[in-house]
Amino acid sequence: MSESVPATSPFDNWSDETCRSLLGRLEAMGPEELLRWAVSEHGDRAAIMTSFQNTGCVMIDMAARQSPKPRVVTVDTLRLHPETYDQIKQIEERYGIVVERFGPDPDKLRKMIARHGEYLFFDNKAKQEYCCRIRKVEPNERALETVDVWITGLRRDQSAARREAPRVEFIERLGRKVLKLAPLADWNLEMIEAYVQANEVPINPLYLQGYTSIGCIICSTPTMPWEDPRAGRWRWQKDEADSKECGIHLDGSGI
Repeated sequence: MSESVPATSPFDNWSDETCRSLLGRLEAMGPEELLRWAVSEHGDRAAIMTSFQNTGCVMIDMAARQSPKPRVVTVDTLRLHPETYDQIKQIEERYGIVVERFGPDPDKLRKMIARHGEYLFFDNKAKQEYCCRIRKVEPNERALETVDVWITGLRRDQSAARREAPRVEFIERLGRKVLKLAPLADWNLEMIEAYVQANEVPINPLYLQGYTSIGCIICSTPTMPWEDPRAGRWRWQKDEADSKECGIHLDGSGI
């Protein structure tokens, strides 16, 4: 990981035409080629940022075939499932990497809990989003300061809100232009599962317990076969599953 954070991105001064040209070239690449390009062109300024759900684990496996030690970053909300923490250790051992963890600001976390309680997310959607902002979105923004290429596990089949998710796009983050890649955006669950089985990719055991979307220990629950994959998020909310987002992929992402 870079020790100093550059004030600008290498893409900041690119013309719209140059950006469109690059996006066109990248859009034509398959997932492995896209990951290989990111690592070879941007080194440790390109990172897979994942919560260690199955799509992220597939990308890590793919990237490890292109580079011996791909950079992998995660947001540790301090409320992840024990199975997820075990999964991180298993991935580190399998691929010989050290996963970089970004967590919530201790002072902001302490103030939030003192004012609203440990379980504020049960009160209303606004407080759930506030909790997500402190525990997930702000740490993710700090992680993004260290990258020029953000590699994410977004897939279009995960919800209606993600149905138009681009495979490649430029976004603005903290005044910088960041290249956001979703190499598996057009893959479906069957394709992910087939890759996992064919390559013996370690996956979170919670999938075997009915989970289809895994986040914090209380805020993600198993789903029934007929439910939307994200229906298990914040189960007590009456909103449609399509609107259940923590905010990481909403602010400035175009989704």
